[in-house]
Amino acid sequence: MTAGEPIRAIVADDQAVVRTGFVNLLSTQADIDVVGEAEDGEQAVALALTHRPDIALLDIRMPKLDGIRAARTILRETEGGTKALMLTTFDLDQYVFDALAAGASGFLLKDATFPELLHAVRVVAAGDAMLAPGITRRLIAEFAPRRPVTAPRTLLDRLTAREVEVLLLIAQGLSNADIADRLTITDHTVKTHINRLFTKLELRDRAQAVIVAYEAGLVTPGEGGESVSH
Repeated sequence: MTAGEPIRAIVADDQAVVRTGFVNLLSTQADIDVVGEAEDGEQAVALALTHRPDIALLDIRMPKLDGIRAARTILRETEGGTKALMLTTFDLDQYVFDALAAGASGFLLKDATFPELLHAVRVVAAGDAMLAPGITRRLIAEFAPRRPVTAPRTLLDRLTAREVEVLLLIAQGLSNADIADRLTITDHTVKTHINRLFTKLELRDRAQAVIVAYEAGLVTPGEGGESVSH
């Protein structure tokens, strides 16, 4: 996406009402251009490869090809040029964590408000991850316990103590500003720590950081939300 050009998007959802609603809302914005819509995962992949949009809004549950596999294919075939933002009802979906692991840049609830939708699209199109704190905490509590620990704890040995602190706070859903307040440091210092830990762990964005924190056992879900694993 070149500066000044509109964000090019596709929307894929097998529910026509949901799909049309998202398309209509996005089309009201001068800086967003919806270049296609799909009713299943296969159509979404075909559209993405034809139009090479900046962002693909993908329902997690779709016929023929689910959103997770569609996202994985789109990210691979476009070499990350198209970002994936997953659409979910969350309470019913069991695959949100897998969507992030597949490379999606975040997820958006289908009942999101118009401002939340626009914010998510713009944030993801800009190359950042969309992980709202409240949703991230629910993700931890509901889905992470079902997955085995796969990343070695020694992975965290690459980080300084402060970088581990920052990774933990990212995994708990805190924004850069929240992290700065919690650690009594500047926003610039937070960004520096994040850039360094991303480089050391070869991470692309905050979504991957959350995955690593859970899989390395840094954060362990508890009954009331997150608990820190020491």
